[in-house]
Amino acid sequence: MNKIQLEEDTCKEFERIATEYKIYLEGNILKVIEPLGYDEFNEYIALAKKNDNINRKKRLEVTKQVQAQNKELQEKQNKNQTLMEDLQEAIEKDKQANASMEEQNSELKETHQKNEALMSELKDALSEAENAKTTAQNDLDVIQKKTQFELIGNIVSYALYVIVGTGLITTALYVMAIIKGSPETTLIGSTWSNLFGILLTNSFSIIGTIMGVKYASKDESSNANK
Repeated sequence: MNKIQLEEDTCKEFERIATEYKIYLEGNILKVIEPLGYDEFNEYIALAKKNDNINRKKRLEVTKQVQAQNKELQEKQNKNQTLMEDLQEAIEKDKQANASMEEQNSELKETHQKNEALMSELKDALSEAENAKTTAQNDLDVIQKKTQFELIGNIVSYALYVIVGTGLITTALYVMAIIKGSPETTLIGSTWSNLFGILLTNSFSIIGTIMGVKYASKDESSNANK
């Protein structure tokens, strides 16, 4: 390897710079520098090499520290990346779960609305059934009352017909006996009087019974409506 020879003034300038500023030559150039006729410069070169070794060790240590820090940072970055991926996956799962819950809530809401509509229809149907039942009961009561009134009227009419007919027949017989001067006129008169009294009594009894049944039916209808 060819050596680089330096003039004595140049060597002294390097020594001055080292003395004043603590700056020395560094690196591979120290291996090829050779002072020209100035042996004192060898001490400078030796000290410069020593400083260069120390600086190299420091730089190597710093480089190792930087590499170790870079490795640690890379590991942390990898962990952070893994955590981010896990977090992203958890977020996606949470989104899916929320979407599923929203869908279930929508289905439950729709089912609830259908149930409410069905309950409303059932209530309407029940109300219509109650109204129909009430109407039917009212119609039945009207029919029953009408039938009872018709039956009562028929009974009263028949009773009056019987009473009037019997009275007319008995009266006609009594009048005929009087006109013919029958000796049994007194007996026929007594019989006519008794029979007429019995007919009146029975007619009033029948009418009273019918009226009692009528009012009893009204009371039962009133209690049923209450």
